[in-house]
Amino acid sequence: MGAIIGDGVCAMDPIILPKPEKKGGKPVLEALQFRQTNREIDSRELPLQVLSNLLWAAFGVNREKAAFNKPGRTAPSASNSQEIDLYVALKSGLYLYEALPHQLTPISAGDFRTLSCSRRAASLTRHTPINIFYVVDLARYDLGPNQPDPSIGDPEVQKSYYYTAIGFIAQNIYLFAASEGLAAWFHNCEKDSIQAEFKLRPNQRVLFAQTIGYPKT
Repeated sequence: MGAIIGDGVCAMDPIILPKPEKKGGKPVLEALQFRQTNREIDSRELPLQVLSNLLWAAFGVNREKAAFNKPGRTAPSASNSQEIDLYVALKSGLYLYEALPHQLTPISAGDFRTLSCSRRAASLTRHTPINIFYVVDLARYDLGPNQPDPSIGDPEVQKSYYYTAIGFIAQNIYLFAASEGLAAWFHNCEKDSIQAEFKLRPNQRVLFAQTIGYPKT
């Protein structure tokens, strides 16, 4: 396992993630048996290698070339739009997961973890190690002349696409957590506060959050 997040890492330096481990853990059917929501998450930091594996499992690159001459990811998206970004709140700050080159790029210093939950339940995420925010970038829906999906510019169709895409990624995280003995919880978040705090563009929308860590014992 790698070093604990925050050990020797400058708060707003990029976090270069180690190469993800693509073997190990429970078999898929066993992971499905253990998949569950667990809101009782400990404050212990995850090793950097575990964070790397988690983010790769969520929405990492698993093949160099797929549809529309883009890399393939571990979760599908409409016309391979890859319209979902993962904003990762750690104790050290807020980062954007970039599948290529598989790193966390700093966005803002500060502790954003409580924004990943409603104010009423903020105590549940205040000290949890990993809080992932799902942000859709509507500009990624390709409206070019070679787009085979004529409805991809329809806002209602887009909504069905990005909600489905988030579901795929969130389930990847749930299965990874079940495979590795971690706790995971998919939930709503403080959308209005996040939109301003994250300095998102008008065509970006924050939708949900997911909290991951060791289960409390």
